[in-house]
Amino acid sequence: MAVRIRLKRLGAKKAPFYRIVVADSRTSRNGKSIAEIGYFNPTTEPEELKVNAEEAKKWLANGAQPSDTAKALLKKAGVIEA
Repeated sequence: MAVRIRLKRLGAKKAPFYRIVVADSRTSRNGKSIAEIGYFNPTTEPEELKVNAEEAKKWLANGAQPSDTAKALLKKAGVIEA
């Protein structure tokens, strides 16, 4: 099972809100997830980003691969180094 750290889209039309989740790579974007490790709200000023660093590091150590966007957000939160 390939596990990915990626974004799950929520919110209204043209008002996105994202949860940072750990999910099987074969599930759909908004499908079942294994764990929720944070959220990202790009509509507020400034953008709101909250990540449970301990959980994220645990999943990365266990082999979860972040998507490109999730990787950028984890870098911004200071979970992984550039």
